[in-house]
Amino acid sequence: MNAASDEFARFAGITRDVAPRSAVILGSGLGAAAVDFREVASIAFGDIPGLVPTSVHGHKGRLVVGTWSDVPALLFLGRLHFYEGHSHDVVVRTVRTVAELGITRLILTNAAGGIHPTLSPGSLMAIRAHIKLIGPTAWKSVEATTSPYCPRLLAAMPELLAGVYTALTGPCYETPAEIRALAACGADAVGMSTAMEAEAAAELGLSVAAISCITNKAAGLGATTLDHGEVLANAKLAVEQLATHINNLLRCDCT
Repeated sequence: MNAASDEFARFAGITRDVAPRSAVILGSGLGAAAVDFREVASIAFGDIPGLVPTSVHGHKGRLVVGTWSDVPALLFLGRLHFYEGHSHDVVVRTVRTVAELGITRLILTNAAGGIHPTLSPGSLMAIRAHIKLIGPTAWKSVEATTSPYCPRLLAAMPELLAGVYTALTGPCYETPAEIRALAACGADAVGMSTAMEAEAAAELGLSVAAISCITNKAAGLGATTLDHGEVLANAKLAVEQLATHINNLLRCDCT
């Protein structure tokens, strides 16, 4: 075994002792939502077989095991994106890793642009379905897919708009024309993650919930030019509310 394999074996052993059944993936700028998380051990993405370090600012690229308000959990501080040049298999390796570690529930979060008129920076949206437009030919057809999101977990967030998230390839932000097209297709928010992970988790039999943190109005709907700095700054507006919803989801009975 090499050093990375040894490190993951150590981490996996500690994880088995803590015995989490839920995992949380925190998106861009959302690490502060883990204020109630108490770390027992952590490992860098690059030391997990099949994963690589993240290259995106605002993503620490670590997997942590511990307790979230006394509930055992695994926590991803950041994620890998398709637009970083990773294959589908690498992007969803995070999900396969936690499934192998005994996880049965996955809570996904992301930073997103708001399309629905009620979604402004600092608000949250529970994802009930998504549109996946990832890859060079994605815009040739917009296909409806079976939702991978657990109805019981969705029902545990009645205060939030239950909307449709669209995952685009990135890394460039969408154009106003693309947003008009997405709105016509029923999209409520737009980002560059989550869909692949949610689908992979559902295929593995995990219960899946997802929350979008609205960090900006989508292109053409706001008064400012989109940039990653704005995303990270506005993500801080909703972290306290996000933490409350994650805490509730960790305790939700979805059997």
